[in-house]
Amino acid sequence: MEIQNKATSLWSNFFKLHMPQIRAFHLSWFAFFLCFFAWFGIAPLMAVVREELSLTKEQVGWSIIASVAGTILARLVAGWLCDRYGPRLTYTWLLLLGSLPVMGIGLAHDFQTFLLFRLLIGLIGASFVITQYHTATMFAPNVVGTASATSAGWGNMGAGVTQLVMPMLFAILVTGAGFSEAIGWRVPMVMAGMVCLLTGIAYYRFTQDAPDGNFKELRAAGKMPSAKKSSGAFWAAYVDYRVWTLFVIYGACFGIELTINNIAALYFIDHFGLSLAAAGGTAALFGLMNLFARTLGGLFSDRFGSKWGLRGRVTWLFFALFCEGITLMFFSQLTVLVVALPVLIIFSLFVKMAQGATYSVVPFVNKKAIGAVAGIVGAGGNAGAVAAGFLLKGSLEWPTALLLLGGVVTACSFLAFAVRFHPEAESEAKEALVVSVRQKPLPTPPAGHRTPELDPALKA
Repeated sequence: MEIQNKATSLWSNFFKLHMPQIRAFHLSWFAFFLCFFAWFGIAPLMAVVREELSLTKEQVGWSIIASVAGTILARLVAGWLCDRYGPRLTYTWLLLLGSLPVMGIGLAHDFQTFLLFRLLIGLIGASFVITQYHTATMFAPNVVGTASATSAGWGNMGAGVTQLVMPMLFAILVTGAGFSEAIGWRVPMVMAGMVCLLTGIAYYRFTQDAPDGNFKELRAAGKMPSAKKSSGAFWAAYVDYRVWTLFVIYGACFGIELTINNIAALYFIDHFGLSLAAAGGTAALFGLMNLFARTLGGLFSDRFGSKWGLRGRVTWLFFALFCEGITLMFFSQLTVLVVALPVLIIFSLFVKMAQGATYSVVPFVNKKAIGAVAGIVGAGGNAGAVAAGFLLKGSLEWPTALLLLGGVVTACSFLAFAVRFHPEAESEAKEALVVSVRQKPLPTPPAGHRTPELDPALKA
């Protein structure tokens, strides 16, 4: 049994908030945006934190690793919880509990406590899995790639916005209000945590698990498999080699994005001599590309899928990831800012498109365990970031480390061709696409238009 009444259009229904599919779309991307904002809120202020807490390069590296390490397990668990209890309750509790360490980092007074809170804050990175899961339950195959990529992309944009907003809030508190620098980086994190908490309450109040209701009621009505069967489907996904291939691929795109989000401001300060505010604004360009770039990745995947099936989606994934690796290697060797910025933007474009392309494949791997697949693949992104973090904390200079990472990404792109689908799956996906296109609502007639009467001879 599959979830029924999924939306077959995103943009034509974009402002129809009476539709549960659209409410889930908007609240999921906004919740993810806030989680990403809070998750990387400390990154643009690390130069200040580094000085106040007297952190060494190795300690900065450990804090980068901690910020993404805890998310690996959290994403695996989030996928299982979504399958079992539904995205509504899972997201609500993640936002409520995750807001506590976001606010609590304001109590950090040395490297150990700072490291602990960065580790705990990383748990809210599981919000990505829930966002992708909720979108997949609400949108039909003809538009699921675009909807999933847009919700994730706009959520990821929080990492870019925080690069702009956090230095601004810091300057207002320190220069405008006269607070110390120690207070200037702590108060914004408390504010971010409060907004996450309030959003958790809104998510519980205004969303539901599926178009026809919550999982608990749908299971009681026999419209969904039992929770025990969901657990069995998780293990089926766990032993599927394609899931672990996508795990590695996502580590090569989303893992790289997490790494750049963590180091971008420091990189531009240390290697290009920019000020804190200028470095934050420059680093923001990388994150703000999520406004449209990840959507493009999903949109192209849907187009490739409609023309060449699931194989087309995989081919597009290879291309986006390959170009990401090449542009990262090029960027790592640049020393002139006016040249580095355009290359950074092109690199960012392919990073985000590769992520959108990855999660446009995810819903077709195992339809009975979308949460499990989304969770495992999502954890791969953080595993990739952890691996990159160990490389960056070592003796290598950051430009050299980024060059090596670019080479690894380029090599990983060829793994996309290992994600294969049985002919039955290709046929099923094609049939589902045809059905969803037929169900797509017709455009609203212009004002004053009169629908012609059917010829009486044809009525019978």
